[in-house]
Amino acid sequence: MFPPFMKELTETGAEKYLEEIKKFIRTMSERIKKTRDKYGINDNGTTEPKVLYQLDRITPTQLEKFLETCRDKYMRAQMEPGSAVGALCAQSIGEPGTQMTLKTFHFAGVASMNITLGVPRIKEIINASKNISTPIITAHLDIEDDADFARLVKGRIEKTLLGEISEYIEEVFLPDDCFILVKLSLERIRLLRLEVNAETVRYSICMSKLRVKPADIAVHGEAVVCVSPRENNKSSMYYVLQSLKEELPKVVVQGIPEVARAVIHIDEQKGKNKYKLLVEGDNLRAVMATHGVNGSRATSNNTYEVERTLGIEAARSTIINEIQYTMVNHGMSIDRRHVMLLADLMSYKGEILGITRFGLAKMKESVLMLASFEKTADHLFDAAYFGQKDTVCGVSECIIMGIPMNIGTGLFKLLHKADKDPSPIMRPLLFENADFHIPLFT
Repeated sequence: MFPPFMKELTETGAEKYLEEIKKFIRTMSERIKKTRDKYGINDNGTTEPKVLYQLDRITPTQLEKFLETCRDKYMRAQMEPGSAVGALCAQSIGEPGTQMTLKTFHFAGVASMNITLGVPRIKEIINASKNISTPIITAHLDIEDDADFARLVKGRIEKTLLGEISEYIEEVFLPDDCFILVKLSLERIRLLRLEVNAETVRYSICMSKLRVKPADIAVHGEAVVCVSPRENNKSSMYYVLQSLKEELPKVVVQGIPEVARAVIHIDEQKGKNKYKLLVEGDNLRAVMATHGVNGSRATSNNTYEVERTLGIEAARSTIINEIQYTMVNHGMSIDRRHVMLLADLMSYKGEILGITRFGLAKMKESVLMLASFEKTADHLFDAAYFGQKDTVCGVSECIIMGIPMNIGTGLFKLLHKADKDPSPIMRPLLFENADFHIPLFT
């Protein structure tokens, strides 16, 4: 199918690229055929008028030029052996970073939903911070076009405290008893689309850290819960009652404790509203497992959380996407391959390691390289104390030792084996033959 000059591509293992070109050519040929069938054009040249042949016309010369351009672009895109790709990657990410504003917050399509961008965000990603400033999980729903369903799932994810759904929580003193009366607001529960009733509240109180036993909680009707304090050897009944009254409003009755809030985000696509949830908080695993959330499409901007939940490959993709997203929001574009190299370096050990002195200590074995980065005296002292060896093969070590680096032309190690005979055979020079003479000086 391809002309001879495309043979170069097949030899370099560019099967995927060739497949994409084939697919494109096939699509174009089908389009031309459809146009010709529509206007009744046949290959015999009998169709009138002749101008119809100009519709969707592609000549052999055009096709050849197109394939030549594809080949040239591919060959130019390949990196030569020995190129200093690390330095190129560092420059291409670092240089646009100087154009960024120092601190930027961006509304992700929803008012009051802040995302850290700019230099602080890039720093968080590259340092592989475990606690980032604005962790956000994007949760796609099983039913995307139903606002009521979105509110229902939002209620399941968002942390709801007992104090938020109660009309009042007050202490009651009787002649022979004392307890705390909790009156639930059924109207508020209905409006928030929460799956909460007196029994689930009782279960939540038992499962909290208050150390209240099921026997101490009485349920009266569907909206009233009574919690009786129990005296212990450390504190009196009144003190237990007061601490219960203070702690009960903070009991989580529904939702994920790590999630501060969830916001319904509306996307307009082809005149229809599509709903998804933007969740402020960590715990990606719990959000993915929530009934109504499409777990296979849930994403988080916290690399550490993604690695813990979905694995190292997903964390690598998150690093690439987050750096690209941050740069695009500042009107900059970086070639994806530079970001891929950075993500590969951070993840090739099987865990996400930041570009910090702790991460580099796990990545690299070389003492001189670590000493050239940070804490020079400490690294050299430890290496001397433990008698460590250094192979001196990286760029930093070679510069320190003053020997050629293994990049560019220094990549090749050619050894010339000298002849033992003291009088070597004089080989004729390349241009020393009778038929071919080149004047050296003119």
